[in-house]
Amino acid sequence: MAEGLGIFVMRKGWESYIAHGRFRRKSQSHRIRIGSDWEVFLHGLKTRFLDKHGLGSKLATKKLIRRISDIKPDIVHLHHLHGYYINIEILFKFLSEADIPVVWTFHDCWSITGHCSHFDFIGCEKWKTECYNCPQRKEYPASLIIDRSRKNYHLKKLLFTSVKRMTIVPVSNWLNSVVKESFMSKIPVRVIYNGIDINAFTPQADDKEVRKIFNIGKRFMILGVASPWGNRKGLNDFIELSKLLEEDCVIILIGLNFSELKKIPGNIIGLAKTENQQQLKDLYVAADLFMNLSVEETFGLTTAEALACGTPAVVYNATACPEIIDNDTGLVVDKQDFKGLVNAINTVRKNGKEHYSKACRTRAVSLYDKDDRYAEYFDLYNKMI
Repeated sequence: MAEGLGIFVMRKGWESYIAHGRFRRKSQSHRIRIGSDWEVFLHGLKTRFLDKHGLGSKLATKKLIRRISDIKPDIVHLHHLHGYYINIEILFKFLSEADIPVVWTFHDCWSITGHCSHFDFIGCEKWKTECYNCPQRKEYPASLIIDRSRKNYHLKKLLFTSVKRMTIVPVSNWLNSVVKESFMSKIPVRVIYNGIDINAFTPQADDKEVRKIFNIGKRFMILGVASPWGNRKGLNDFIELSKLLEEDCVIILIGLNFSELKKIPGNIIGLAKTENQQQLKDLYVAADLFMNLSVEETFGLTTAEALACGTPAVVYNATACPEIIDNDTGLVVDKQDFKGLVNAINTVRKNGKEHYSKACRTRAVSLYDKDDRYAEYFDLYNKMI
């Protein structure tokens, strides 16, 4: 998203700088690496043993701030601030004093909790009032010994509400509802969906060749895509569902690691990854049905990609998943309602994929075209400036 936004604004005559942690990627923007691998390692130790995620990388953040001061940007756009590479105390002290307009896209919930990035799976609501005794202390960003969730919660509240000219951008209406119940509820908000490349993900593909390669034949093909998988993304639910399917149904799951590939039963075809985006698109198109059995999604990008390829979706009634589809493009089923999942599959089989395809493509083009979403950001930038 950062790269796409950079390209978009440069086409409008702007300059774009991307400051990033850890992994180096090609970019058309001016690129600024924050810190070093050694600083990331030390930040990781501080997280693991002291539960001080976001409180390491002091020198790296000071160096970044000097660079920002030299650039004198008209606007700063934040994305993830977790990942062992930046110090939130130093960064937000600078942002609150510099009086630069700030846009902050929320891709998860880390910014409003004392520790975790997601909480719906375990049903925790401490973030609404005050985090303490975190039930997910050993989940990302894991702390093996100390629980600092109460102190982290109040520090984030102090820091993240200190910037006078800031707009939060949740990537779904569900995430917006979470922000409205958090300590950031009084900060201006504008919901902007994540975007996909609707020219790359289209209904046109050689689906027969894909079915031949994976020996699908005329069987009803159900596709699931995630990386990484695990219980939150619904891997175990796919395994349970596979026990209830007819022999003329097959599930393909993409993004499995080595141990997960060994775990899946015979009527699930598992892939570690696709060879390229074209093969992923071909699989979307070849599938009769896309399934997203995740119980924690702040958006649901793979579901939007499937719709763009003309494939209907079945999703759980959890977090942001239901708002990506509508009655014309798929079905919503309660979490772990396996009878409901089977009934949804049978409904799509009865109606036929063609019954949904046009509406799927239309919804994806109208709501999830990345260029339209970048234009929304550009409009927001200009209004804030």
